[in-house]
Amino acid sequence: MSAFDLKIPPPAVALLIGAAMWFASRLGPALDAPLLVRTVAFIAIGLVGGATAVAGNIEFKRAKTTINPFKPQNATALVTSGVYRFTRNPMYLGLTFLILGWAAFLCSAWALAGPVLFVVYISRFQIEPEEKILAAKFGAEYSEYLSRVRRWL
Repeated sequence: MSAFDLKIPPPAVALLIGAAMWFASRLGPALDAPLLVRTVAFIAIGLVGGATAVAGNIEFKRAKTTINPFKPQNATALVTSGVYRFTRNPMYLGLTFLILGWAAFLCSAWALAGPVLFVVYISRFQIEPEEKILAAKFGAEYSEYLSRVRRWL
């Protein structure tokens, strides 16, 4: 495990990257799109992201298991129902969509690096450590789930 594994809450990572995207968007040329188009894109993509994250949260609550990103070892159930039939990480996917919507609103080529950076960081420092812990905890059932459902989409 590295010093960053399971240390920064994913929503905080998203906020930090979102702030960096805003600053980066001020450095380079902006793409030309009307404010209305940018706003509608942000809202539409953001709603998809929010709905995806909430759907994941609801499934965890139904299973009465932890959503604490720092303690995946406290999971009491392997959740494979609902949105988890399509993605293993709907809460992180939802945050990615929110960041992507923010990039659309900022309308800057530099801002498009934000969603990529988020996916790379969360994959390495959040998802990979979680997967190791869940594989040890749930064994063959988790391995079968990994073979059936993609990490992102």
